[in-house]
Amino acid sequence: MGEQDSVAVIGAGVVGCAIAWSLTREGWPVMLADPAEPGSGGASFGNAGHLGAELVEPLPSPALLFGFWRQLFVFGGALDLPWRRLPQFAPWAWRFAAAAFRQRANTRQFAPLVRPAAAAWERTLREIGSRALLRRNGHHQVWLTPAGARKAAAEARRMERLGVPTAPASPELLRAVARAAGTDTIAGLEFPDTGHVLDPRGVCEALARAAVARGASVRRLRVLELAPCGDRIELRTDAGTLTVSAAIVCAGVWSAPLLAHFGLRAPLEAVRGYHVELPGHAPLADAPVVYMDDDIVVTPLASRLRATSYMEFSVPEAAPDPRKPARLAATLRRLGYRCDSGNSGWVGPRPVLPDYL
Repeated sequence: MGEQDSVAVIGAGVVGCAIAWSLTREGWPVMLADPAEPGSGGASFGNAGHLGAELVEPLPSPALLFGFWRQLFVFGGALDLPWRRLPQFAPWAWRFAAAAFRQRANTRQFAPLVRPAAAAWERTLREIGSRALLRRNGHHQVWLTPAGARKAAAEARRMERLGVPTAPASPELLRAVARAAGTDTIAGLEFPDTGHVLDPRGVCEALARAAVARGASVRRLRVLELAPCGDRIELRTDAGTLTVSAAIVCAGVWSAPLLAHFGLRAPLEAVRGYHVELPGHAPLADAPVVYMDDDIVVTPLASRLRATSYMEFSVPEAAPDPRKPARLAATLRRLGYRCDSGNSGWVGPRPVLPDYL
C-alpha cells in the first residue's frame, strides 16, 4: 500500500505518536508527519512529565472565574493573560466563563478519561518495551505557609469527594522539603495513584519507534493545509502535495487552521509554560513535588530535575518573557535548589479549549 492508502497523523508530539502506535497496533497503515523529530517540539518536549491522574475536574470553575486575579503574574502568580489581544481573546474567555458553571457536569465526562491515565501509560510503555521510562510512585503536594495545614486538609477533602486517594505526606519527605527551604512550617499530601515519566521526549521517541516497527512511516514535513479530495484527504505540505485515506490532526496549537476547509472551528488558545532544568541535582523525593504556594512542579527526570511553571496566554511565536525563567530560578533558590543563571531554560505552547475537555 502507498501513502494514498495511509492514515496521516499530523503532529509527532506525545498525542500523535501514541495515536500512530495505536493505529499500527490495529493494523492500519500510518504516516506520521511533523517538521521536527518526534517529541522534539512544543509541550511534548518541555512538559513536567507528571501523569496527572488526580486532575479529574476541568479547570473552569466559579472559584477560579471570580478569583483568577489573585493568580496573575503581576501579583506574583503563574497566570499571564493577553491584555493586548483582549478583543481576539474575549470569545475564548466568554466560553471559559460559561464552562465554569458546568464544571460538575463536565467532570462526569472528564474524570473517566483521566482517572486511569497512569495505569494506561504503564500498559502501553510495557507493551512497547519502554516500561523503564515510567515511575508509578505518585507525587506530593506541599505548602510552606502558616495556612498550609488548613489548605492541605481542604485539598484532601476535595480529593475524597472526587474519588482521588490521598494520604498525609511522609515525615521524611516533609523534613527534606522543609530543611531545603529553611523553614519549620510545612504541610503536605501524597497522591499514590499518579506517576511521572523520566524523559518526555523519550516517550515520544519510543512510541514512534514502535509504530515504525509495525510499518508506519515518519515524514519530516510541515502540513500547511488540508482539503477534501473526493473520498480522500489532500495534504498540502512544504514538500509537495500528498493524498491519504484519512487524517488525524494532532498539531497542538497549530491544529485549528488545518480544520478550516472542513467547516470545523476549534476554539484553541495557546498557553505557554516555562521550565528550568537542574542537571545532576539530587531530588528531594523520587516523585514530583508540587509547591502549591508557588505554582511550581519539580520533577526528577533522568539525570536532572525539571522545574515547570506558568500559564502564559500568548501567541506561540512570541518572544519568551525573560522575567519568568528569572523568577522561576529565584524561587527555586529560595526553596533550596542550586539554580544559577546558567541553567537551561525552555518555553513552549500547549493547546487549550475553553472548557478544558
